[in-house]
Amino acid sequence: MEKLHRGMASGNCSTMTEFILAGLTEKPELQLPFFLIFLGIYMFTAVGNLGMITLVWISSHLHTPMYYLLSSLSFIDFCHSTVITPKMLVNFVTEKNVISYPECMTQLYFFLTFAISECHMLAAMAYDRYVAICSPLLYNVIMSHQACFSLILGVYIIGVFCASVHTGCMIRVYFCKLNLINHYFCDLISILKLSCSSTYINEVLILVFSAINILVPSLTILGSYIFIIASILRIRSTAGRSKAFNTCSSQISAVAVFFSSAAFMYLNPSSVSSMDQGKATSVFYTIVVPMLNPLIYSLRNKDVNVALKKMLERRVHL
Repeated sequence: MEKLHRGMASGNCSTMTEFILAGLTEKPELQLPFFLIFLGIYMFTAVGNLGMITLVWISSHLHTPMYYLLSSLSFIDFCHSTVITPKMLVNFVTEKNVISYPECMTQLYFFLTFAISECHMLAAMAYDRYVAICSPLLYNVIMSHQACFSLILGVYIIGVFCASVHTGCMIRVYFCKLNLINHYFCDLISILKLSCSSTYINEVLILVFSAINILVPSLTILGSYIFIIASILRIRSTAGRSKAFNTCSSQISAVAVFFSSAAFMYLNPSSVSSMDQGKATSVFYTIVVPMLNPLIYSLRNKDVNVALKKMLERRVHL
């Protein structure tokens, strides 16, 4: 019976060797402007995130848990953007953007790894700030270097595990003659729409893992910032309270954009009837947020600005 089922599956469905990525838009007049815009965004993302990693590496006074987490987020953002944007840029300058089946599965795997890792890294950073503001006397004990590195390692392990399960289940899916992915990268939902076999297990995994990787970090971040804001309200200095609120509001905005756009796509995949709408939403968590994070978390930070000035002064003297 199993052999018969396998024979029917192979008879009805061909082995897919390549896919075609539809891209962000099919309008010819928008191809060049979009290419220039997203090329600029990618360059800004690369410079901002790699600059943050370098700054933490060479500045000894930034060798603290907070900045180790920041540099890890920068690494994730750079990799996340690199997995998606270069292939997207190719789509703007070619008539048909072909991606082989192995390349598509590889892109899917690394996209999921870094996207899921980012969810948990943002939660780890929120927890770090909660401990620093609400329990400052215990900070060095709770957020020791060992605890910090264990937290970072845990984030990557979750990302790799979830991505491996998703990609492993995707490899078992059969594809028929349709090979046009209505997206600018190999995304879970857009690939599943081309399947000619049952995708029930894949859809259940998307809902279960999305609930874990989006809702749990979201609630952790929300809870952390509620306690942080409560502590800020007890600050007597108006200037200090205002500065703390400005920092928190910008961080909460970036987190809200990332999680809300990801939740829209993955918590109820069957509701995303228009993939064009889904593509527009995906731009936020795949391209925009990785560009904004260095600005929000790093460049507005006093310690980072001091380290940056010292590094530039050293280069001028050289």
